[in-house]
Amino acid sequence: MDYAEFADSRLAALSRYAVMLTGDPHLAQDLVQETMVRVQLNWRRVSKADSPDRYVRRMLTNQYFDWRRGSWLRRVLLRAEPDEGIAATVDHAEATADRDQIWAWLSRLPRRQRAALVLRFYEDLPDAEIAEILGCAVGTVRASISRALATLRAQLVEV
Repeated sequence: MDYAEFADSRLAALSRYAVMLTGDPHLAQDLVQETMVRVQLNWRRVSKADSPDRYVRRMLTNQYFDWRRGSWLRRVLLRAEPDEGIAATVDHAEATADRDQIWAWLSRLPRRQRAALVLRFYEDLPDAEIAEILGCAVGTVRASISRALATLRAQLVEV
């Protein structure tokens, strides 16, 4: 498989994963684009990996962590409340309100916990693969997920 075939087959899934990490489709597109540029530049190494998809997902996750650590955090923040200057579309559907509340709760989690939750419940990956992607031990993944779920439960009780 060459880079073009890989990109064609995995771009949509990587974009969905990035949206779940960032909470912003535009930021997710930037994140995927930056990651895919790095993938193309390092394609020889990526293609030799046991699982190129897992390797690229880890690259994307690391890129997300790096963006959140640096000056990018000062330019783009996930916010629990929308800016008053931005006109929000009015949607009275209960499902939309629930989704917005979940985004708000997820936005407050530390990035490693949020990534672990997305990989577990959205990407449906086992602990071992999550640990490989996040570059940590399986026990750390389980602890991160447990802490994140406890935080989300506490926020649910507050509502």
